[in-house]
Amino acid sequence: MRSKKEKLADRKRKRKYKWIDGIVVLIFILLAGIIIWLGTNGWSMSKAINSLQNGQEPLVEFQEIESASERGREDEVDDPEGVSEEGEKPEEIPLRKIEDAPIIEKSQEKAEEAAPEKPSSAIDYIKGQQLPKEPKYVDGVLLANKQYPLPRDYAPGESEEAREAYNEMEAAAVTSGINLHAFSTYRSYEYQVTLYNRYVERDGQEAADRYSARPGYSEHQTGLAFDIGEVNHERHWASNSFGDTEAAKWLAANAHKYGFILRYPEGKEEVTGYMHESWHYRYVGKKRAAQIFKHNITLEEYLGVQ
Repeated sequence: MRSKKEKLADRKRKRKYKWIDGIVVLIFILLAGIIIWLGTNGWSMSKAINSLQNGQEPLVEFQEIESASERGREDEVDDPEGVSEEGEKPEEIPLRKIEDAPIIEKSQEKAEEAAPEKPSSAIDYIKGQQLPKEPKYVDGVLLANKQYPLPRDYAPGESEEAREAYNEMEAAAVTSGINLHAFSTYRSYEYQVTLYNRYVERDGQEAADRYSARPGYSEHQTGLAFDIGEVNHERHWASNSFGDTEAAKWLAANAHKYGFILRYPEGKEEVTGYMHESWHYRYVGKKRAAQIFKHNITLEEYLGVQ
């Protein structure tokens, strides 16, 4: 028979092994958590660390990079609940609500270098104008700019029609070796309040008005505006540098085939009211987009409201 000392030693060994087993299980749980954490951040360690530092959810889809500096202006896009190509407002369809995306600020120094002087005749806000009760449609197209604001409670969410068209375009771009990503689409009125005020505080109202829409005047509130970048090239998102990338060149040449137009072309600030944004696209339907692209004009010029 075993002595008491042997039995005591045996119990100690068992307790030791249980402790070791517990450590192994804990390590396994931690490793699994790290893998899941990286996965939700697109397997990017920098994104994962950034999400912890900012106390935000992982930036997966609809991430927004806003900067007055490198980008020119915060892209705003009009998005009616869906625009038919025949020029009539279609029946309302269920629209997905997209969470307002967090913002990653970029350095501001390059903004002044890249930004041209504001044209003296540029379209501007109407002093004392109140937000309307109904959105403005021109020939069946929802319009949102510095002259035609949206109702405060206008909240259609992201247009399903526009999303389907974008998905088709994104798939087509892959065949050319380009992986597009719509990092910002629908934005609520309330979110625009926070966004615009942040830019005014940072750059002053006059500068902010050239690249960011005031609450109620943003195209993004319509759900038809898509800020587009390229996967794994986040440094160019919402930046003037995006215009020099192959992805931007592909979009400029092909977006109209899927119903999208470059909303704020270069050299058209006096018409649109905003600086050039190579990443900001607006869905208008294939027929209209083809005409706007063919004549190299803006949405305002196409609708005759400039």
